[in-house]
Amino acid sequence: MSSLRGKFISLEGGEGAGKSTLLAGLREYIGQQGVELVSAREPGGTPLGEAVRGIVLDPALRGLTAETELLLMFASRAQLVRELIAPALHAGRWVLCDRFADASYAYQGGGRGQPMARIAELEHWACAGVKPDLTLLLDLPVATGRARAAGRGDADRIEVETDQFFERVRACYRELAAAEPDRFRVIDASQPPAAVLLAVTRAVASLIDGVRA
Repeated sequence: MSSLRGKFISLEGGEGAGKSTLLAGLREYIGQQGVELVSAREPGGTPLGEAVRGIVLDPALRGLTAETELLLMFASRAQLVRELIAPALHAGRWVLCDRFADASYAYQGGGRGQPMARIAELEHWACAGVKPDLTLLLDLPVATGRARAAGRGDADRIEVETDQFFERVRACYRELAAAEPDRFRVIDASQPPAAVLLAVTRAVASLIDGVRA
């Protein structure tokens, strides 16, 4: 998909990192810059993806295997790329996505122990070359994130995992960021929300300025 004209921004982070709160402020900021924006989330973003989301997060489905979870995530992702993300980028619109393929490396790879080479192969096939231009990683200690998430109501199937699981997820995210410093911006999500939003908008401003230069 070498003819893409828009820019793709993904937002990543562990539980309680504040992604949902941040997305609203980030969408508002990008819109104020005169950029036409499409938003999505993972899993989800399409009718099929939302159905997959219901399965993946259903706490009643504790018997879902790691392999099944990984394949479901990429099934949702393949549909999202072809139905929403790629058409928007081809049309020159920007896309802001709450999680993308990095989440599978972190959660199904780091967390569940699925082979990274298998995830990379699935990414190559399912994402058809679509990759974020900028990935904003909201990083904070697991204990802090879990304390925040605890106040959000009933936990979903992922949120009930152990601290050790989330430590592996966090470590994998940090490894991904270290391996691709040009794409990732690591944001200290333990700061107050206003400070996090400022850091994120500065990173996005650099991308916008680079396009306009």
